[in-house]
Formats: sequence, C-alpha cells, structure tokens
Amino acid sequence: MTRETTDTAPASGPGPDAATPARSATRVRSRRSRRRAPAPGTRPRRRDLVGTAALLTAVAVAAAVAGSVADGPWGPVTLPAAAVALLGTAAVRRWWARRHPHAPPPAGTGPGTGATEGPAAEGTPGTTALWRMRTTVRDEPGSLARLCGALARRKVDILSLQAHPLAQGTVDEFLLRAPEGLTAATLTRTVAGAGGAATWIERADAHDLVDAPTRVLGLATRVALDPAELPLALRQLLGRCTIRSVPAARVAADGQAVPVEGVLDGAVLRLRAPGDGVLTVERPRLPFTPTEFARARALVELDGRLGARLPRSRHVLALDRGEAVTVQRADAADLPEARALHQRCSPETLARRYHGPVRDADRYLDHLLSPRFGRTLAARDAGGRVVALGHLLWDGEETEVALLVEDAWQRRGIGGELLGRLVAMAAEAGGGSVYAVTQASNTAMVAAMRGLGLPLDYQIEEGTLVITARLDVTPVCSRPAYDPRSGKARPAR
Repeated sequence: MTRETTDTAPASGPGPDAATPARSATRVRSRRSRRRAPAPGTRPRRRDLVGTAALLTAVAVAAAVAGSVADGPWGPVTLPAAAVALLGTAAVRRWWARRHPHAPPPAGTGPGTGATEGPAAEGTPGTTALWRMRTTVRDEPGSLARLCGALARRKVDILSLQAHPLAQGTVDEFLLRAPEGLTAATLTRTVAGAGGAATWIERADAHDLVDAPTRVLGLATRVALDPAELPLALRQLLGRCTIRSVPAARVAADGQAVPVEGVLDGAVLRLRAPGDGVLTVERPRLPFTPTEFARARALVELDGRLGARLPRSRHVLALDRGEAVTVQRADAADLPEARALHQRCSPETLARRYHGPVRDADRYLDHLLSPRFGRTLAARDAGGRVVALGHLLWDGEETEVALLVEDAWQRRGIGGELLGRLVAMAAEAGGGSVYAVTQASNTAMVAAMRGLGLPLDYQIEEGTLVITARLDVTPVCSRPAYDPRSGKARPAR
C-alpha cells in the first residue's frame, strides 16, 4: 500500500451528492406526469363517445321540439327562424375558432424542453461540423474572394484564415464550420471549382478554435518550462508528423551536419538542436510552408537559449512497511546514479527490462535520460539513492513506457505508481495510447498494465509481449491505484 503526500491542497468542489435534490425533483415531476398522462389512444376514443351521445341527444330533443312547435300557430315561422339561428351560431363559432386556436403546441415546444418560444424558434440551424482545410490559390486579386464565395454558397462559415505566401501562389489555411451533411469530397470539389489546388482537409475539434498567435505562445510557454515538451509542441504546431532526434556524435559520423538556420526540403524539416544535434521533422502528405518552418525554428531556438532545465516538483510515497520514496523527474545529470542502479540489479531484472545482453544496458541510458526523447521519473529512497526508473518515450506518433525497479524494492507498488504517473503524462500530452514491450514471463509488468484499468491489446511474437493501452476512454489519474499484492485497485484515500 502506498500513500502520497504533497504540498498542494486538493481542489474543493461539490461532492457527488450535490446534484441529489435536482435528481429528486426530476423524479417527482416524472411521477406526476405519469399519473396525469392518459394511456395512449384513450382520449380520442372518449371524445368520440361523448360526441356521438351528444348528437343523439340533440336529435331527440330537436324532434320533440319540432313536433310540439309544428302543431302550434307559429310553427311555419318558428322552424325556419331556428334554422337560421343555428347557421349563424355555427358561423360565429367557426370565426372565433380561427381567431383563437386551441390546438395543442407541437411536440418539443412545451416548457422544460429547451426549445425557444416565439420568432427566435424559426430558422434554427442544424448540426454542423468543424473542418481544417488547406489549399493553394493563385496570387492574384479576386482569387480568395472567389473561393470564399463558393464556400458561402454551400452554407460554409469561415472561422479563421491564415495565409502562407509562396514563391508562386499562396497556401490558405481555413478553419470551417460546415453543415453536418457536407462531406470532405464535396468541399474539395467546391474548392477546386473556385480555383483551389492541392487541397488537404480533415476534421477539426474545439481546440482548433484558438487563434494561431495564442496557440504558438502557449506552446512556447510549455517548451520554456520543460524541454521534454519540445517534440510535443512541434507536433501540435505542425500537425501529424514524425519527429526524430539525432545525437551530435551520430551527426558527425554520418556527415549529416545542418546549418544553423536549418533546412526546409518540401515535406522534411531539419533543424539544429541544442548540443549540435539534429531534429528531423517529416510530414509526407503535406509539404511545409516557409511560415511553418520559421515557427518551428523559433521554438527550437527558444529551447536552446534556455539551456538545461527541469521541473523539480517532488512527490513522497509512503510504502506499506513505513518506508518512503520520493518521485521526481530525472535527466542526464542523474546518469551516474542510474548506472549505479544497473550495478545493483540482477541480470534477470536487466534482461527483462532491456531484452538483450546485460552488458549493453548502460549504453541505453544516455538516450533514455535525454529530455529530447521523452520524460523520466526516478524513485529515490530516504538516502537519495535511485531505486527505480520509469521512462515515457516519444516514438513518432506513438508513446512507449518502460520500468526498471531494483530487486530489493520490487513487489511493493513502486512500479505501479511510476507507471500510473507516466501514463497520466501521456494522456495530458494528448497521446491516444501507450505501449510496453516486455517478456511474456514478466508477470509484474503485465499486472501493472492491468492495474491501469484501461482497455489493453496483447501481441506476442517469439516470446516478446507488446501491451498497448488506450487512453481515450477514462483519464488514468481518476482511477484508483493498483495493489500488486491483492491484484485489485486500492480505494482512494
């Protein structure tokens, strides 16, 4: 059992019973409506029976009156006068009914249905969808106006527009709100008919409603606070792309040196990373524009100017034996302590973690502890010695998690705590899934992944097990911690 203590008080808010009165009132209203509402078809049948009985009664009364009046001296005058009076009464009633209709309101317009009463209810627009679209138009007067007019005829609203000038033509990037029934193919044909070429379109969401300067400033803030955010910031800035970081030693060996100003080559960006390394960004289906290249280069330059930095927040976990470990971020400065951890781990533990010769384990640490490739969490004992490492690695558009726990500290919940925090980081960064590569016999890693409470996918090939967890179901941070001893989730404290 572990218990976490931090210096930050939990946010206050209404408890789970805050909505109980509203739910009770809703139940009371629904019961009353059920008691008052007649059974289906009852009211029309009752109305027919009453009308038939009234008609028969009226005929009987009229026959009796007509018989008695016809025998009297005023019979020939009284009967025509009564007929005229009845016709006049019917005409007045019909005129009154037209002027003051008593028909029930249409379904869905009564109180409590959320419908708008009066003239505002007319012309209510249907459902819409957001689209991100990019197309190339000629650099001449009127070209953009023709494109906007074609979209307007399709009832498409332009929410934002960015222009990316090129040597020939202009790339216009739109955020559109279109009717739900309008497909991407129809939009593409509409744009092509208005002079747009090389059109690219995909669905957008509410996050794209933020204007470009605000989004870029937010990404710059994230990079300034944490160097591990640079790959994620570039991906959010440039869309779906693959980012690779090449260390300076390999750049020199392969002769792939990049000038300080970087290189823009169609769908590939090469940027000089801090430490003379190289960042390569590829987006095969959509070439980069000079504007995107300048923004990406500015983010990388900001990261290099700020130098080495790392968030130093600490979280203390109390273990079941009364001991405590401290969890915090780690980077290349912790390389000596990480190597010492390798020396204390058994060959079996290292083999389960690195899936290869134990003597090669140390050479992975330079890559794992670099914030250019992901994030690392270290668990330290009371003496400050690293007893466990957890890695979150950016692998193109995917994310990998990995754990290493010293033998003397295994089966005590440290691995599960590190894994939960790493997966929460991946979810916060916008990842759709994480995967772990381990051996099929590594039951501890399998149990830790199951403890997340997320949908898992298992793939086994030649003794290697790949476990993928989907993050688009429920936030990991809202799930209770996992107890490796009982195999069940611990209740929240």
